[in-house]
Amino acid sequence: MTSPRIVFMGTPEFAVASLRALVESGCNVVGVVTMPDKPKGRHQDTLQPSPVKQYALEAGLPVLQPVNLKDAAFLADLKSLQPDLGVVVAFRMLPESVWGLPPLGTFNLHASLLPQYRGAAPINWAVINGEKETGVTTFFLKHAIDTGNIIFTRSTPITDEDNAGTVHDRLMAIGADLVVETVRAIADGSAPSLQQEADVPLRPAPKIFKDTCRIDWRKPGREVFNFIRGLAPYPAAWTLLLGDDIHTEIKIYKAHFEPAPQQSVPGSFHVVGSAIHIAVKDGVIVVDELQASGRRRMPVADFLRGLRRTEGLHVE
Repeated sequence: MTSPRIVFMGTPEFAVASLRALVESGCNVVGVVTMPDKPKGRHQDTLQPSPVKQYALEAGLPVLQPVNLKDAAFLADLKSLQPDLGVVVAFRMLPESVWGLPPLGTFNLHASLLPQYRGAAPINWAVINGEKETGVTTFFLKHAIDTGNIIFTRSTPITDEDNAGTVHDRLMAIGADLVVETVRAIADGSAPSLQQEADVPLRPAPKIFKDTCRIDWRKPGREVFNFIRGLAPYPAAWTLLLGDDIHTEIKIYKAHFEPAPQQSVPGSFHVVGSAIHIAVKDGVIVVDELQASGRRRMPVADFLRGLRRTEGLHVE
C-alpha cells in the first residue's frame, strides 16, 4: 500500500502543522476529526472553529466534529471514510472503536521523549523541571494513555533562553516532519514498533490548573526561574503583590535569576532602578515582563511608572 487513506484527528495550532505537512507532501488525507466549535465573545453568541477545522476547510477536507466519540452516527461517518490509518496530534483520549478502526492502526504524535512526560502538558513540565533536552515521539495507540509502542523519536535541546512557547514552536515543526516520515514508514512496512521502557523512573506531565501556576518564592532561584519560563507565555506563572494599599495578582512572563547570599525574606519585593527584584532562597529573581490583573502585558519599567508607592510591598 503506497498511499493509505488517512483520517487526521487534532484541534489546536500545534496539530495544524502536522496536518498541513501531510497535505503538502501528497499524503491521502480523506477526513479530519476535530472538536466542536466553541462559543466566544462576551455573550458567547459567536462560534469559533478550531485551528484544525479552519485549515481543513481551506484545504477542502471533510470535517467531523463529534461531541461524543462513541456516538453511533459519528462512528458510521468515520467508517464511511474507509480509513487505512489514523493520525492523532493534540486531540482527546480516543475509545478503541475509533483508534482500532483503521487496519494499519492509529498513531499519535506526543511532545516528549516517551516514556518520559506522559500526560497533557509535556512541554511545560519539561521546562519547569529544568530538562536540557526534550523531543517528539510517534507511537501506536493502545488502551493506556501514552503507553503504546514507539515508532520514531526526534530530540531537541532546551536552553536557558527557551520558554514553553519557543519549545512548543520548535516541537511543532519537528513533529510535523516526523508525522510525514511515520506515515511513509507505515505505508511501506518499514515502521518499527518498540515497546516503551518499563523499568525507568518516570516524570509525569499532568494537566496544569491555575493553582499549579502559583509561584513558591521559598524555592531555590533556579527552580523559580524554570517555573516561570515553563509556564510562559501560557498559562503564565502568577503571584500576589501585597502592600498597605495594593492587593493584586500579577503574572510573570519573563525573568532571570541572579544568585547571591540570602539577605531578605523570600518574597521580599525591591525596586532597583527600573527593575523589580524578588528575593528567593539563594538570590533574587529579576522580573523583566509582567501583567497586573486587568491590565496589559508590559515591561517592568512601564508597570513601575503606574505604581503609587513601592515601599512595604511583598509577594506571596
